[in-house]
Amino acid sequence: WAQAYLLLSRAILSDKMQRVLAMTPLWALTLSALSHTVAATVVVEKRSARSGVTPVQKVIELMEGMLAKGKAEKHDEQVQFAAYKQFCDDTTIEKKRAIAEANEKIEVLKADIEKYTATAAKLTEEIAAHDEDISVWKGDQKAATKVRELEKADYDAMHADYSESIDALERAIAALKKQAYDRKQSSFVQVSALQKLSLIPESAKRAIDAFIQDETSEGLEVSAPEAYGFEFQSHGVIEMLEKLLDKFMAERTDLEKTEMNSKHAYDMLMQDLTAQIEQATQDREEKAELKAKTLQA
Repeated sequence: WAQAYLLLSRAILSDKMQRVLAMTPLWALTLSALSHTVAATVVVEKRSARSGVTPVQKVIELMEGMLAKGKAEKHDEQVQFAAYKQFCDDTTIEKKRAIAEANEKIEVLKADIEKYTATAAKLTEEIAAHDEDISVWKGDQKAATKVRELEKADYDAMHADYSESIDALERAIAALKKQAYDRKQSSFVQVSALQKLSLIPESAKRAIDAFIQDETSEGLEVSAPEAYGFEFQSHGVIEMLEKLLDKFMAERTDLEKTEMNSKHAYDMLMQDLTAQIEQATQDREEKAELKAKTLQA
């Protein structure tokens, strides 16, 4: 045993073994030392075979066990290293794949950003166009309403003039026809009132004035008893007044038709403008909401 230990010590302390220690892993050093020890022990055992020293055999068995254990640990370490290397390789592949997918996703997101930005810019322009249209259409409504109010005021004034003239003509004609055979001074009041109306032409006013003057002067020259029953010379005036009456009634009818058409046109215009404003307002709100969602995406 002493000789075996001495051989083992010399082997470990040799220059060659020291260089091996500096360059070899721990498990390799252990196996190498065990190998040398076992070899030395075998030599000692052969020399001592004749003496039958059994402790050497036990040492050999111990050394062989340590050698087997070292080999097993070496194998386990190789297996562990191979597994770790496989893990690293798999992780590297997975990370490269993840990086490639992330880069692809970044490109997709960049394209989406450009798309959404362009969409938002287009929606902004369309919203501005809707705002401008709504403003213009509301201005058209105000302008049309103002024109309509002026037209209605003119119509009311003109219609009142026609109605007043027609009423006065009807009364004058009725008075002249009633007084055809009884020329009292009061019979000319209704006729004389026509001269104050603005729609009566100047030529008609002059004819009425001449008629009244003739009838008044003639009535002064004739005695009262002889004046009653005198044939009333007013057919020309009545005929003129009846023509004026027909003319005014026709013109008033045309005025009423024009007013009706104007009101209908105004109503249709307002209805159309209102529908356009409502539709533009709805479109604007929808596009504004879509723009907000696009910017948040």
